[in-house]
Amino acid sequence: MKAHEPQRPGLGGIRSRLISHWLHTWREYLTGYLMIAPSVLLIFVFGIFPVGFALFVSVHRWRLRRGDIIGLDNYTSIIGNLAYLLVFALAVGALVWAFFQFRRIYRSLADTPVWFWLLNIPGALLAAASLGFVRWTVVLLPNILDIANKIPGAERTRELFMQLLGEAFRVPEVVQARSVMFWLIGASLVAFSVGLYLWRTPVNLQSQGWLATAWAGVGIGGVLLKYVYAEMMTDFNEAVQAGVDPGIFPQLISISTGVILLFIGWKIWQRAKDQPTTFLFFLRLFGAMVFIVGGWIMVGELPVIVAAGDPDLWVGLRATLFYSLGTIPFQLSISLFLAILLFQNLRGSQFFRMIFFLPYVTPTVASAAIFRQLFSNRQQAPINAGLKILGLEHLQWLWEPKGVFQLMAGSLGVEAWPSWANGPSLALVVIMIYSIWVFVGYDTIIYLAGLGNIPREMSEAAEVDGASRMQVFRFITFPMLSPTTYFLTIISVIGTFKAFNHIWVMRLEAALGTADTISVVIFTEFFEKLRYGYASAMAFVLFAIILFLTFLNSKIQGSKVFYG
Repeated sequence: MKAHEPQRPGLGGIRSRLISHWLHTWREYLTGYLMIAPSVLLIFVFGIFPVGFALFVSVHRWRLRRGDIIGLDNYTSIIGNLAYLLVFALAVGALVWAFFQFRRIYRSLADTPVWFWLLNIPGALLAAASLGFVRWTVVLLPNILDIANKIPGAERTRELFMQLLGEAFRVPEVVQARSVMFWLIGASLVAFSVGLYLWRTPVNLQSQGWLATAWAGVGIGGVLLKYVYAEMMTDFNEAVQAGVDPGIFPQLISISTGVILLFIGWKIWQRAKDQPTTFLFFLRLFGAMVFIVGGWIMVGELPVIVAAGDPDLWVGLRATLFYSLGTIPFQLSISLFLAILLFQNLRGSQFFRMIFFLPYVTPTVASAAIFRQLFSNRQQAPINAGLKILGLEHLQWLWEPKGVFQLMAGSLGVEAWPSWANGPSLALVVIMIYSIWVFVGYDTIIYLAGLGNIPREMSEAAEVDGASRMQVFRFITFPMLSPTTYFLTIISVIGTFKAFNHIWVMRLEAALGTADTISVVIFTEFFEKLRYGYASAMAFVLFAIILFLTFLNSKIQGSKVFYG
């Protein structure tokens, strides 16, 4: 061998390096998973399980004690037959999501497509084991909860409870579900281990995990489709036997068809600009309009279904909508103005920052009680006394169920006023004023932090080029604050739909429920009417609304956020 030639490592050296690299990679993965395992366990016990239990309660007739399973009856009582459409859409969405997951994983394994098909075996078994655990829990829970029905009349001892708990675990249905779960867990572990032994790379572990989630989506979608079909067929048969028009299938087909037509019209509209000639461009636009109009006509069946729902829910949603629209724009606008003002080098700005933030840290119950006294209907109340000094008539404020626009029409001498144009009640407007007063300080502090992240060089360069202060704000400051505005908007929307404490303190029966938002309606159903299952169903409807609004906001406003 020549002196200048490098010595090549032997086959044993290459193999030892590969094994060392493989062990190091797996050690990193296992360390990471072990580090997050306690957090995952806590999230499951205190986050996922309570949500799942609330869903379990929502499909029961539940008053203090567990009642019979009634399926979607609570949901159909709340939002009418629209519940069937929403569950159907959820099932289709789970299947579509699973399809895109499969396609993404297949593309990531394009170099070794055979492994995609082989890894589907452990992935499907892992998903089946997870669903088997859920099934075992659902079968076991009623037997554990029914222990309370067996205790009255007997001496309550630890031995008796453990005996009844053991009997709950030994019920034949529970034993059968547990056996199926154990068989699926064992089969999934064997398939998982075989796959890792044959293909020893971290990509294998990730692919099996993603395939398991995709198969779980298929399972959930299939179960929901089967469930909603069975529920609809039961209602259909009962309606036929009673000689009543069921109306479920025509409405479902109408709305589903309308949504599909709207989607097709939107796709045609998007591709119209790609047409080579002007004639084809306008032809595409015309076709898109036909599909869109047809879709809206078909979706026009929706109000008929909504009208069959619980009126309390829709009144609560209406009050919540007014509450959101009447607070978020005002508090963000005022906060932005105050933040820009306090960001200047003014004497005493630190003091005013503290003053504006005080309402946010003040106890909610105390400040809401003070506002309730300020806006009392007594003539001697501070606000009414101020109106008297200005020569105006005193108002009922929190006692007033009439809408503000209806009151304005009366003061202007307008006799006829459409009911839909009454606006929020005066009682709800007082709650809006309180909410703006509380959260303006918090939003101002967040905006100040956003202003501090904007480089001063940008505004100084614009001013050197002759830009006015308004132009600097419009073209530099406001766009750079878009991430802050986006964050505050999402937090505010979620907060208005979850608002409860101050509304509960300030609401009065004289307002006839016009100030009761959806969260108050749910609380009343749960703690006053003791309809636990119905209130749980309402809570999931509210969760779906918040999730949809958050998604809509992220798509509309999130796409316009400028991060620099």
